[in-house]
Amino acid sequence: MNLQPGVNSFGGSIPVGREASSSTVAIVGGGPAGLTAAYELQKHSNSHHPVVFEESAMVGGISRTEVYKGYRYDIGGHRFFTKVKCVEALWKEVLPNDFLKRPRMSRIFYRQKYFAYPLKPFNALLNMGAYESARILLSYAKWQVRPSQDETTFDQWVTNRFGGRLFWHFFKSYTEKVWGIPCNEIRADWEAQRIKNLSLRKAVWNAISGANDTTSLIEEFDYPRLGPGMMWETFRDRITEKGGEERTEQRVKKIHRDDRAIRAVEVENAHDGSRYVFSADQFISSMPLAELVENMVPPAPAPVRDAAARLRYRDFLVVTLILKKRDLFPDNWIYIHSPEVKVGRIQNFRSWSEELVPDPDHSSIGMEYFCNEGDELWTKSNEELLAQAERELRTLNLVGDAEVVDGTVIRQPKAYPVYDEHYRDALRIIREWLDNFPNLQVVGRNGMHRYNNQDHSMLTAMLAVQNILGESHDLWSVNVEQEYHEEAKADEKTSRAPQYAERLQPERVLAEA
Repeated sequence: MNLQPGVNSFGGSIPVGREASSSTVAIVGGGPAGLTAAYELQKHSNSHHPVVFEESAMVGGISRTEVYKGYRYDIGGHRFFTKVKCVEALWKEVLPNDFLKRPRMSRIFYRQKYFAYPLKPFNALLNMGAYESARILLSYAKWQVRPSQDETTFDQWVTNRFGGRLFWHFFKSYTEKVWGIPCNEIRADWEAQRIKNLSLRKAVWNAISGANDTTSLIEEFDYPRLGPGMMWETFRDRITEKGGEERTEQRVKKIHRDDRAIRAVEVENAHDGSRYVFSADQFISSMPLAELVENMVPPAPAPVRDAAARLRYRDFLVVTLILKKRDLFPDNWIYIHSPEVKVGRIQNFRSWSEELVPDPDHSSIGMEYFCNEGDELWTKSNEELLAQAERELRTLNLVGDAEVVDGTVIRQPKAYPVYDEHYRDALRIIREWLDNFPNLQVVGRNGMHRYNNQDHSMLTAMLAVQNILGESHDLWSVNVEQEYHEEAKADEKTSRAPQYAERLQPERVLAEA
C-alpha cells in the first residue's frame, strides 16, 4: 500500500501515520449512527480518539434540520419514539430539556377524500361507501381462507393480511409511487420489518377498543423543539467539547486496505479539492454500502463489486412552501395516494413544533417527491419544482386560497435502500467479504443497506463501540426480519457479552438471529 501525505482541513502537511495511533477510530458519516459511535466511545473509554468525517456542511444526515430564512425543515419527518430503552435514555441524556410531546395525526388522501390513519372503520365506510366496503371485507375473508403460500414479495405479504381489494386501494399506488417499481418486485422483508403485527382484524379492533400494541401506529411521540437536527448538533457539540473531532465537508473517497485489515481512508476537502490520508486502528462506516465497496483500494474482488453494483437506492426531494395563513391542517403529514399528482406525502411543520415556523401568521409545508437521482423530476430547476408543488397543492384543495409567499427545494440522495429481488444475495456476498476486516464495522441505514429508523442506527453504533472495547456483538442480527424495528427482543445467541447486554437491557436490544 502506497499512501501519500496530503493536506488536512486546517492546512499543513500530514506525514502518513502522524495522526494515527492505536486508539484512533475513524468514523465515516456524521449522521445518527456515526455521531452515536463517537459519543459512546468517549463515554466508555478514555483511550480512544474518535474522528468523524462528514461530506456535507451539516451533521445529522437525513435526520438533520435544514434552515431557510429562519424556517426549519425536518427531512422526511422524525418521530422520537422507541422501545429500545438504552436509545431512549441516550436521547434524554443528550437533550434532557428540549423535547415536546406531540400527538400523532396523519391521514390518507385518496379519491378526493381524506381517510383517517390508523384505520377508523366508520370513517372508511363513509368514504368508500357501503358497496365498496362490503367488497373489501369479502376480499379480506377470501384471503384469510385461502392465503397465498408464497410471501416473497410485498404484494403477497400485504394481500395475505389485508385482502386483495384493500391492497389495491391503499397499498399499491402509494407504494409504487414511493419506490418507483412494481409491488411484485419489492421484497416482503421491508413491510414485514415495519408492520409485522398489523392486520385488518387488528386495525379494526384497535380502532374500536383503543388498544394498540403495533409500534408503527403510535399515537404520540417526543420531538425536539427545533427539529431532529437539534439532537445531532448537540451530539456534535458534546463530542468536540470532550476532545473528539468532527470534520464536515470532508468526503472519504478511498478506503485503503490489505488482506487483513483496513489501514487508512483518503479524504477530499470540499473547499479546495485537496486530499489527505488518515490512518487509524479502527473504522466505523455509515457510508452507503455500495460506495464502501466501490472505494476500496486495492479494488474488491469482482464478485463483490458486482454485488455492490446491484444495490439500489431511492432518492427524494422536499419542495417547501411558505404560505400566508396560520392553520392549514392539523396533520403531521398526509399520505397522497392520488395518482393525478406526483407528490407522495405532505408535511405540516407547525404540527411538529411551533418553533419550526418563525412567523405566527404563516404556515410551512413540505411537499415530498420520491424519485431517482438524475431523473426528470430530480433535475428540474427549483423554480419549476416550486411551481409544480403549488399546482399540485391547489389540485388537492388542501389549503384553500392561502397565498404561497416563498419556498425552497431540498434534495436528498440515497434516502431509502431498495429491497428488490437482488438485494438479499448481494448483501450476503458483501457481508462475507467484509468479515475479512475485523477492524471495520458498518452501521446505520445506508451503512447496512437496511431500511430502518434512527433508533436502530444508534443501537448498531452503540454495539459497534462495545465491539471495539472487547465485546462480540453481531450487528447484522439486530432486528433482522423481526417485529417492527422499534420493538426489540433478546436472544442470548446473538451476543457473547452478557455483561454488556445486561447494561443495555437485553430484552430491548437484540432481535433473534
